Amino acid sequence: MKTKFLLPLLFVFLSTGTLWSQNPETFTLKLDHMALSVKDLDRSVDFYKNVLKLSEITNLTKKEGIRWISLGDGKELHLVSTIKEPVTINKAVHVAFKVTNFEALITKLQNLNITYSDWPGILDKITVRADGIKQIYIQDPDGYWIEINSVEK
Repeated sequence: MKTKFLLPLLFVFLSTGTLWSQNPETFTLKLDHMALSVKDLDRSVDFYKNVLKLSEITNLTKKEGIRWISLGDGKELHLVSTIKEPVTINKAVHVAFKVTNFEALITKLQNLNITYSDWPGILDKITVRADGIKQIYIQDPDGYWIEINSVEK
């Protein structure tokens, strides 16, 4: 009778150990935050808050010269003004957002005299991708590229 209970228990113990030891390098990555080096911290925060309507959140590091912006869903943008080395920027390195009311965004950009373009750089041109998504590119005060897409149809 002891073997009826010991064999299943031994099987569970051994198979669990086997599962644990099968691949010790198994892990999952999830995006936590992005950081951008900025020259004028207040100007950059103002852009992300007032132009893109993102919310500033508490900088948990409590370090001077760094402010955090919420990207939603627990993701963050850290704006860092403490690093003084030059940054090389090109359009292929960009942050991309989806917007719920694309036309309202275009109107806001026009009202604020913020230029936008398509990927090739034609000003005031909206790209319509093959899947019907509208797309523009703008730059923040430090020249970082931001892609903004309409929500999927």
